[in-house]
Amino acid sequence: MSSTLWLTTLAMIAFAGNSVLARLALGDGAIDAAGYTGIRLTSGAAVLAVLLINANRKSSPAVRLPGGWPSALALFVYSVAFSYAYLQLGAAVGALVLFASVQATMIAWGLIRGERPGVTEIVGLTIAFAAFVYWIAPALVTPALVGTLLMIASGVAWGIYSLRGRSATDPMGETAGNFIRTVPLALPLIALSGFQSGMSAAGILIALASGAITSGLGYIVWYRALPGLTATRASIVQLTVPVIAALGGVLFLAETLTLRFVLAATLILGGIALALVTRNR
Repeated sequence: MSSTLWLTTLAMIAFAGNSVLARLALGDGAIDAAGYTGIRLTSGAAVLAVLLINANRKSSPAVRLPGGWPSALALFVYSVAFSYAYLQLGAAVGALVLFASVQATMIAWGLIRGERPGVTEIVGLTIAFAAFVYWIAPALVTPALVGTLLMIASGVAWGIYSLRGRSATDPMGETAGNFIRTVPLALPLIALSGFQSGMSAAGILIALASGAITSGLGYIVWYRALPGLTATRASIVQLTVPVIAALGGVLFLAETLTLRFVLAATLILGGIALALVTRNR
């Protein structure tokens, strides 16, 4: 259990890092959404390919590519929709739409498969989600319809990718294989961005960091954590990502930490802790 806890914590920090890096790059116009997505995926694939080759060299001389196209396509859809949605949505509204969609996808699948959350777990989830809505309520202006639909698609794709990862027997290998499969889809995005002169040096560096560290390596950690989580747990714990991302915004983007946020964050984490502890078997 302690191993799952640490792995999950690291994965959530990595996912929050993705949000902070995306806001930094796309919000300031350092790079366009196409270039950011393309570089993020190809740099993640490059780092993971090196790790995969090294692992195969030690275990087996045969060349193989783990993972699969369904997971790779889910990863690609998540990445593209995430980037383009943040061109139209504010950070808070986007986070709510994204993680509500992730939750809905993973909990719905858990219910279909026969998981039944207990009363206390439902109470914890309700507290966490209500506090999250309370936190972003002042920012809930009517968002752009296209941006909202894109973020919903991104959340559903992330949920599908996470659910498929629960059965992974080789987390690093399957993550690498999925990223490598996205390269033929990502390269045209880079070409489009280059044609439109949509990339600056700073934007490229941020996209590289997102792809190589917080995306590629972050997903390996997430894959390793998922076998120790039910679909309900996995969906609940991801509510911490917007909180961590907001803290990252305070530290790295000079955003203001308000009393409202502190109160909401406490209730969110408390609700999640209540749900996870009562679910412990």
